[in-house]
Amino acid sequence: MKLIDTHTHLYLPEFDSDREDVVKNALETGVEKMFLPNINSGTIKGMLKLCEEFPGIIYPMMGLHPGSVKENYLEELKIVTEHIYDGAYIAVGEIGIDLYWDKTFILQQLDAFEKQIKMAIELDLPIVIHARNSFPEIFKILDNFSNSGIRGVFHSFTGGKKEVEKVLNYDFYLGINGIVTFKNSGLDKIVTQIPLSRILLETDSPYLSPVPLRGKRNESSHVYYINEFLSKLFKISPDQLAEITFANSSELFKMS
Repeated sequence: MKLIDTHTHLYLPEFDSDREDVVKNALETGVEKMFLPNINSGTIKGMLKLCEEFPGIIYPMMGLHPGSVKENYLEELKIVTEHIYDGAYIAVGEIGIDLYWDKTFILQQLDAFEKQIKMAIELDLPIVIHARNSFPEIFKILDNFSNSGIRGVFHSFTGGKKEVEKVLNYDFYLGINGIVTFKNSGLDKIVTQIPLSRILLETDSPYLSPVPLRGKRNESSHVYYINEFLSKLFKISPDQLAEITFANSSELFKMS
């Protein structure tokens, strides 16, 4: 079985004590590749160091997370721009809009999102979208780029039927993680409405560990449980689901 964790923050401090073991565990579980979304200027160095240590296994993205969009967002975007035009990144991410906790910087988030989409179009890279309490705002911006050829994934998707239809109209993928295994999330009823050809697997580790490990630190090897859970929902074997989602990930991120 071959798996890809398309969204993991392995460079964060939660893994400082056993990072190599976490990667080893993932590889032994069949997770052959792990994709790292950037957060802000403070996470770039650690992310790139990890990718250098595991070439051909761990791959970086470059972007400014909406939660890091503050007064100095233009300075942060300048750093992102310098890196993305001077490095080998598989995507522009993690970008998007997050209005869950605070709407103070909504205008800055909108501007940062749009600027980074333009970078992705120019570089022919997919975008990895963080959407929290912000589907209408994100859809409005994406509608402005409907004829641009932009492609990407809605990471940690938690929308409903209406949002699924809209995402599929963009021909985007939907990233499914441990939330689908949570009893009260309702996502298990939504995810079966998504074509298998549009699903990517992710952990978002160290967050959102799936059942039966909910509440513990998440890691890339746990994508195994997400694959198992989804295979039962779609009534196919875990091997079949892994093969499909591996191919989906390879196609979107242009993995050879």
